[in-house]
Amino acid sequence: MKEKLLAQAPIFEGLPEGEIKKLTQTLRVLEVPPSTILFQEGDVGDRFFIIIQGQIEVIKAIDTPEERLIGMRGPGEFVGELSLINRAGLRMASVRSSGPAHLWEMSHEEFDDLLHRQPSMAFELIDVLSERLTTAHDSTITDLQNKNRELTKAYEELKAAQAQIIEKERLERELQVAFEIQTSILPQTLPELEGYDFGALMVPARAVGGDFYDIITLSTDKVGIIIGDVADKGVPSAIFMSQTHALLYAMATRDAPPDQVLQRVNQLLLKIGESSLFVTVLYGVLDKRTNQFTYARAGHELPITVTADGKAETTPYDQGQLMGVLEDPILDEQTITIPPGGMMFLYTDGVTDARHSNGDSFGMQRLINEVGISHDGTAQDQCDRLWQRLSAFQSKNAQEDDVTLVVIKSTS
Repeated sequence: MKEKLLAQAPIFEGLPEGEIKKLTQTLRVLEVPPSTILFQEGDVGDRFFIIIQGQIEVIKAIDTPEERLIGMRGPGEFVGELSLINRAGLRMASVRSSGPAHLWEMSHEEFDDLLHRQPSMAFELIDVLSERLTTAHDSTITDLQNKNRELTKAYEELKAAQAQIIEKERLERELQVAFEIQTSILPQTLPELEGYDFGALMVPARAVGGDFYDIITLSTDKVGIIIGDVADKGVPSAIFMSQTHALLYAMATRDAPPDQVLQRVNQLLLKIGESSLFVTVLYGVLDKRTNQFTYARAGHELPITVTADGKAETTPYDQGQLMGVLEDPILDEQTITIPPGGMMFLYTDGVTDARHSNGDSFGMQRLINEVGISHDGTAQDQCDRLWQRLSAFQSKNAQEDDVTLVVIKSTS
């Protein structure tokens, strides 16, 4: 009976009978009484749970006046799955048993071992996570629409001053939600790779957009580097960014070539559903054995390399089309070497599009000149210095778009 139940779980569909039997024999079984909190929003995730018997509640803002039930999970379903993708991230919701429940508990290490034995499970995991993220997206949009209707009714009933206060609070909350989504997926620490130093910085604009980046350890010799920018701003953009990042992370950790990673993620984004949003992405793999950075570029800004003596230039390029629009986008595939003692700058268009109060944009040539000026300090120092220069250029002019920087510095 337990084997049949485990085999019905979406994430384990298609596993061989022997693997299912092994899991039922090795997974730890937990018996929890009613109202048991398995984990809370904000906890660091290190395991997930498959439900054998009972009902599990998924709750936002637990034990506060804003507590909200966002889902129920029953036998054969699971909770805590986002921690499998975003290992450094925090739990996005709390989980509590609504009555007596029996659960299987699986740690990250156990799941990784299973994934090595059954690599096809990665696609099942991606499909399940995509479906849940889409459901969360639809729920958030519906909730915002309901709140918007309530605000409209309040505007009709209240005086102009009262309506303006309510609208301001609604907008501030929307921006806060978008900011939390955006920052929750960012790496808390950057990995180490012999011969290289990494730095990163992201400064959201007043209206939160969809910038993201990640640096992923693929092996002792290789790291994967992601930078992307979702069109538009606000909650829909932040959620689409979260979906894209999760899919890129899952595919990148399978150590596939960059072009295959982007093509597969593009197919999954189209499969999620129709959307007016699209995303530019650059994903590459840095291999310390060859000192080469092999990347695929889907409409994103061109990398800039800087030699040890300060010569800065953009890398060679071909046409690269956006993701989330076409079935088979053309990708710009390149392999470059970061100059010994030099650097490579990755960035979003919030850098070049930044505007001075006189209307001038920062522009590509000014960016090339700036990155070639200084070579002292760490990669993070380079990010901080460039942001200071950009802030000084914008002066009192409001920041219109997110700014994201990733710097890779050769220390050899």
